[in-house]
Amino acid sequence: MSGRTAPIRVGRSFASVERTPSDAHTEPGVSADPAETRGSGTGLSAGSARSLLLTILGELVWPEDRPVWTSALLYVLRGLGIEEQTARQAIARGAAAGWITGERHGREVRWTLTPGGKKLIAEGAARVTSMSAADTGWDGRWLALMVTIPHTHRTARKRLYAGLTWAGFGNPTPGIWVSPHPDRQEEADRLIGELDLTEHTLSFIGPTGSIGLGDREIVARAWDLETLSARFAAQLEALDALDPAPGDPMLFAHIQVVSEWQRAPFTDPQLPEELLPDWIGHRAAARMAELRDRWSEAVHARWQEINTEDGVAG
Repeated sequence: MSGRTAPIRVGRSFASVERTPSDAHTEPGVSADPAETRGSGTGLSAGSARSLLLTILGELVWPEDRPVWTSALLYVLRGLGIEEQTARQAIARGAAAGWITGERHGREVRWTLTPGGKKLIAEGAARVTSMSAADTGWDGRWLALMVTIPHTHRTARKRLYAGLTWAGFGNPTPGIWVSPHPDRQEEADRLIGELDLTEHTLSFIGPTGSIGLGDREIVARAWDLETLSARFAAQLEALDALDPAPGDPMLFAHIQVVSEWQRAPFTDPQLPEELLPDWIGHRAAARMAELRDRWSEAVHARWQEINTEDGVAG
């Protein structure tokens, strides 16, 4: 193993976990970082180094429940088009965020998911996998939030927007956030509390009244459905064209597809069938889930050849 990779120093301790809303649901890790396009040949957006790392941790490391060498993480990240220095920075930042903790073996480092990292992945996975099927049985009630961000809290704006978007809220007018999922009240409350905005927030649950916008008008203003529909159509076209060869091509395509799937809560409006019938986003999510299941066995077999017990990749 010696000489293959340089050691990575663990940054801050686990106490510094970045459970910010934009981050907490990367969750998985999905990341709120803007996606980048690289020459991977899949036609899908590749995502940032940070979001891809979290995908690797959730998709390959978490199910096996065993440590991962720096060299194995670098192998996959480089295969996805990430430069080595950027990949190393992503690993170090993942440690600083409390996702992983490192153990030095000679000149090398082996990483283990922390309890917080496992929780992050599990929560994100639950949200993502719920998006493949249409949501029916809506009772007509909305959860509405009126959030004022004072000047003293202006740094919370980006995290608030990312966290509420992940939770399925739309923003029909400045300062107003709405979701047809009242059961996400606890999640929104936790987010608002983390950002110290409780004293600047009002919330209501109930159906729309006869004054002002109706349900369909709210949906049209809160989400750019035309743009989103076109994006999902292009995504489906790219997914249908995928036919990777076994080995590394399938491994890299698998991670990229799952990473794309994990970003869905940041783009899909997550609306019930009563408000958005026959939504193309459900078909895109179902297609990505199907590809993941189809490739999973071969991908994990290849991963075990890369992340060996002694760290010498096959």
